[in-house]
Amino acid sequence: MSEQPYRILVICTGNRARSQMAHGWFRHLGERGVKVDSAGTEPKGVHPIAIGVMAEVGIDISEHTSDPVDQYVDNEYDIVLTVCDTAKASCPVFPRASRTIHHAFEDPDYPDMSEKEFRDVFRRIRDEIGVFCRTLLCELPPR
Repeated sequence: MSEQPYRILVICTGNRARSQMAHGWFRHLGERGVKVDSAGTEPKGVHPIAIGVMAEVGIDISEHTSDPVDQYVDNEYDIVLTVCDTAKASCPVFPRASRTIHHAFEDPDYPDMSEKEFRDVFRRIRDEIGVFCRTLLCELPPR
């Protein structure tokens, strides 16, 4: 009998960039050993630049949806991860979560930048999230 995959929920305010990139990283790095969802306290749709910069590292998040966090509250998770301070402050309680983690990442969605600067910020945040996700997965005990 095979073990159940780790269940991870990643939450951000807009479920637009940071949580979507973490969702993609966890799915990519964890393969079949991880089931991941992402949600937002105020979902705003997946950012097209997040889709683009994730594609640059071979991770397709183009089919991701931006979902409201409330639809996941009753689900069972091994880890509920908030990736921004605003989401942490307004996040509902997840009574069936084994562990809650907060690790804030800078919001890459700056309005006043050139296209190149904008993409560079998204790439930097993408890479920081990738390192965090890889580290967290490596720390999980095998099932």
